[in-house]
This record gives sequence, C-alpha cells and structure tokens, in this order.
Amino acid sequence: MAPAPLLTLSDITLTFGGTPLLDGATLSITPGERIGLVGRNGSGKSTLLKIMAGEVIPDTGTRFVPPGKTIAYMEQDPDFAPFDTLGDFVRHGLDPSEDYRADIALEGVKLDGTRASAQASGGERRRAALARLLSQDADLMLLDEPTNHLDIQMIAWLEQTLAETRAAFVLISHDRAVLRRLTRAMLWVDRGTVRRLDRGFDAFEDWRDKLYEEEDLARHKRDRLIKAEARWAVEGISGRRKRNMGRVRRLGELRQTRAAELRRGGTANMALASAPKSGKRVIEAEAISKSFDGTPIVKDFSLRIERGDRVALVGPNGVGKTTLLNMLTGQLAPDTGRVRLGTNLSLAVFDQTRAQLDPETSLWDSLVFDPDLGVSGRNDQLMVRGQPRHVVGYLKDFLFTDAQARSPVSALSGGEKARLLLARLMARESNLLVLDEPTNDLDVETLDLLQELIADFDGTVLLVSHDRDFLDRVATLSIAMTGQGVATVYAGGYSDMLAQGYAPPKPSQPRRKPATKPTEKPAPKPTKLSYADERRLTFLPDEIAKLEREIAKLQDFLADPDLYTTAPAKFAQATKALAERQAALEAAEDEWLALETLRDGS
Repeated sequence: MAPAPLLTLSDITLTFGGTPLLDGATLSITPGERIGLVGRNGSGKSTLLKIMAGEVIPDTGTRFVPPGKTIAYMEQDPDFAPFDTLGDFVRHGLDPSEDYRADIALEGVKLDGTRASAQASGGERRRAALARLLSQDADLMLLDEPTNHLDIQMIAWLEQTLAETRAAFVLISHDRAVLRRLTRAMLWVDRGTVRRLDRGFDAFEDWRDKLYEEEDLARHKRDRLIKAEARWAVEGISGRRKRNMGRVRRLGELRQTRAAELRRGGTANMALASAPKSGKRVIEAEAISKSFDGTPIVKDFSLRIERGDRVALVGPNGVGKTTLLNMLTGQLAPDTGRVRLGTNLSLAVFDQTRAQLDPETSLWDSLVFDPDLGVSGRNDQLMVRGQPRHVVGYLKDFLFTDAQARSPVSALSGGEKARLLLARLMARESNLLVLDEPTNDLDVETLDLLQELIADFDGTVLLVSHDRDFLDRVATLSIAMTGQGVATVYAGGYSDMLAQGYAPPKPSQPRRKPATKPTEKPAPKPTKLSYADERRLTFLPDEIAKLEREIAKLQDFLADPDLYTTAPAKFAQATKALAERQAALEAAEDEWLALETLRDGS
C-alpha cells in the first residue's frame, strides 16, 4: 500500500521576464523519499524549492499539503539580521516548550548558540540554518545547497544525519559525493520542465545524456521533415497545393514548433590562458610558523611547489587554510622561517567571500571598470587575455544573457555570481591560480568544465575546497591541516589522503549550559471508575478498531498517484476525512489509556 503524498504540486507555471521558469511542473513527494534536485544555474531549482515550501506563489497551478503534515525549509542565504545570537535564529518559530529541540540541534552541528549572529562566519551561519531545520522535526525537509561553507567533517556529519532520518527530504546540491550517498530519486529542472528519475544520482548523468540524445535525434528528424515539406511547397503545382492545404498548414506548424522550442543551455565557453612560463620552482617554504593570539596556525612547515603542481589545502573551517594560502603566495609574512617565490609569477585569485563583487554594480560595470583587467579604450569593451572583447559577447561565453548585462550583481543566483568571478579571473593571463572555495554554487556541468581547464592549465594551482570529488579529480598534492599548527603533506587528492592514513578530525563540541527541564506536575491520585467510564472502556476497543479500518481504506484510496489530478475534489474530501479519523483515533487511544490507568489504580 503506497502512502499518501506529503506534498503535491500540480501544473505549476511561473514566468520571469517573459520566459517560463517553470512550465506545467507536476510532482508529488511521499514519506521517506530521498530526492536530489539538480539543474543548471538559473534553471529555477531554488524557485521550485520555494514553491514547495510555500514561500513563492506560482502564476498558475496548485500546491497541496495534507492537514497535519509539516514542511521545513532551509534557504541558501537566510536573514540573520533580526536575531542577536545564532541560538535566537535557531529557536525562532518554536514553542518555548520545544526549545530542547533547538539545544539538541545546536549540539549536533557543534555550534555555540550564544555566538553573536553579526560575528558569525559563513560556515557557522550554515550550521545554524541546519540546526533550525532539524529542530522543527518536520515530515518533509527542503534543503538548498546545505553543504556550502561546510568543511568535510560537517559534511560527513550531515550525510550521516540525513541517512538516518525518517523524514523525507529534497536536496539541492552540486556535490557529487553527497548526492551519490543520499539520493534514491532525482528531480531535474531543465528549460522549465521538471523530470523525475526513480533512481539515485549514480544513474542520473547517463539518463540525462540519453534524453539529450533522443532530443537531438527528434530535432534532426523534424528539421529534415521541414526541408522536405518546404521543397514540396515550392515545387508543387498550384492545383496540387490547393488540394493539399493540410500539408501547407503542417509545414507552418512545424516551423512554429521549432521557433518556440527552448534550446538547452550550452556549456560555458570558459578558457584559461597561461602567462609566460614561471620558473620551475614556484614556491618554497622553509620551516615557517604562524600564530594568532597564541593559537598556532602552522609550526615548522616546509614545502616545495613546482610548476604544474595542483596543491589542495584541506581541513576544518577556522583551522587556518586561507592564512597558509596567503603565506605561500607572499601576501602574509610568517612569524618564523621564510617563503621564497619563484621567478616570473603572474597571480590570479578567486575569492570565496566574493568581496570582489559589488552587489549594486551591474555585470557590465563589474568587468569594464575592473582595474586589474585594463581597458581597451572603449567603455563597451574589456581586455580578455590581451585581446579586446565586447562586454556582452564575453558575458555570453559564461552563459549570461543580453538582459543580464545591465542587471545588478545582487540579482544573480549564487552559481551565477561564481561564474561572474570566473569571468573576471579568466580574462587575465596567469601562471599561478589561487582558488579559494571555487566550487560553491557551481552546477555539475560547470564543475566538469572547470576541472578540465585546471587539468589542462600550464601553470600552477593552489586551491581550498571541501568538495571531495573535486579534490580527487584535480589535486596532485594535498596539505591536511588538523589544528594546533599541524599540517601534513600527502600525494594526490582526498581519497589518496585517506589511503595514506589521514584521519579527519572531529569538530570540537562547544560548551553550553544544559537545557532546563520543565518541572513535572505530581500525578493525580487514582480515582475509582464511574459506571459511565466502565461502559466507555468496554466500547472503546471496537471504536478504535473501526477507526483503524476506515483509516486504512482512506489511505488505500489516496495512494492512487493520479487521484489529485483526475478528481481533486474527491482527493481533498478524502484527505480531510483521513485527518479527522487520525485525530479521532489518537483521542480514543488516549482516552482508553487514561481509563485503563484509573481502573488499575482503583
């Protein structure tokens, strides 16, 4: 017997700027499902999740959640401004009697609830958002990029938590390792259409590519048919054309279909151009040490990086990866030891904080007025790897539209901001790339391309990332930072580190005050059953059994996946009846238990 859906969306349509972001999306989610939600950046994944959560109202279509079922939503960038502490943020919306849930969730994410929101890092805010989601104890959890800004240890904890939960969840992520472990079904948003695969991410990419091949074949056949019909229309005699106006209309319909078809998004036309080669020795660190406020970042660390190395820095948030990165590139002096940089180095940096982007500036101005890129002498051009390019043409290489060129950076999604940063980075010639968390928010297709570009890059790459799959594909050398100044060098990527004995450190547990238990009221003294109570206790078992039979019949009726679409009124009526009988059953069981307790004590 299939369970009734927790959430049903039917014929959802939403349009922005004349182009449908979602067009006729229909789906349902049943208890216990583990679903990955994927699609290109800007395809509407986050918007679909907001519609599921009830945060966005679609232009047309319906959203239905059965009475008594709850949904919890974790957005990408929650607003912490109204909350003094992270604990206040987590407890928001909970009944005071449920504060213990917030305490348990804060303990799970290893977070101090007294931490001021304004001073919290991106990783701490992400953990607070997870704690708020988990504390709601919902039937369905909706998670939008939950692993962004989390270190590998917290990602592993989140994987374990979601693997063990009894709740259903829908997860937006571009982390292949997370998707492979957790998903049992996939939702794919592609050009306004939502498709479902009842298998996990391991099967998704082959399935997607097969659909693309079938689409290409159908388009090829249609184009051949249009050519054949157009030739007939030109060469056919007037009398024949008059008798065959149906074929003329068919030709027009085929052309209209082709014109209206939304072509799938292409791959970003990204490229890395190397500056003249650096010397063979790029960086040499000799017994360097660094401490802040008595806390050691690295102690007596030595490393030689040669041209062509891809060096990854791995470790928990706050352990000092960015500090070591700044020392290795000469931007920060060590307390002891020395760093020697090679000759002819040309540096380009990808900043995880996106501080290089002004949210109020347009994409156009972000490129044209970037002092590091230089100008071509015209305000509609920029220098791209030494050659003048028109701004819009260059933005199109990174999958931005003409309309987006003059839009503010604040209107971009997280993935689009990452692509804009890559556009700025790749306009320069360099032979030393520094990439601090470059994978956050990038879709799978763009990640694949970035991996290929790094693999083919003639220069040297230093990177910080918590994406284990990305590390395995890119890194030739890894530096594991485990705290207290310990930094160990391993050959290869993350899986290679584990094979060589690397043991990821567990996050430290914050100290906090134990939750105050509510004072329990003394149990009332047992009272002798009245005659009416005795009769009620006699009839209750039959009443409970009857309610259980009715509930089972209603659940069978609601298990039909097409019922909501074909008979929405019956679906609503049956759902209401089911909620009423479930409430009645719970009340009857409570009454029976109370009366039995009284009888045993009398």
